[in-house]
Amino acid sequence: MEKISPPGLRARLVGLLLAATACAGLFFAQSDPVRAEYGDVVINNHSDAAGVRPVVFPHWFHRVRFRCKVCHSDLGFKFQAGGNDINMVKIIDGQFCGACHNGSVAWSVENCDLCHSGKPNTPTQVHESTIQSLVGTAAPPAANAKR
Repeated sequence: MEKISPPGLRARLVGLLLAATACAGLFFAQSDPVRAEYGDVVINNHSDAAGVRPVVFPHWFHRVRFRCKVCHSDLGFKFQAGGNDINMVKIIDGQFCGACHNGSVAWSVENCDLCHSGKPNTPTQVHESTIQSLVGTAAPPAANAKR
């Protein structure tokens, strides 16, 4: 027995599918580049000077998967944003990020935009870290304090 469909149903379904595809394309084409989220580390020691976007390192994404010692002891990352002289030559040589981002453990360095996704001219920092509000201006030395 042959199925009978209402006239134009197939054309309507094709039209809806095309419209949905076009809307999805517009959404992804116009969405903002990836930005840092709370706790991410923005690394811009060399990026602006090299004409590329700063790196946004998703610290907590990595921390959920690895213990602190993996990066901070085994790979030598200092416990300070901007405290490491990381550059692409070192990464390609397997240092710092390149120890894992080598194409077998994690994606390789050919996917530049996955890491270099920050807003240009964003300084190296821990993004929206509560410590930033604690650093502020230094308290006057005790000898200069009023009594």
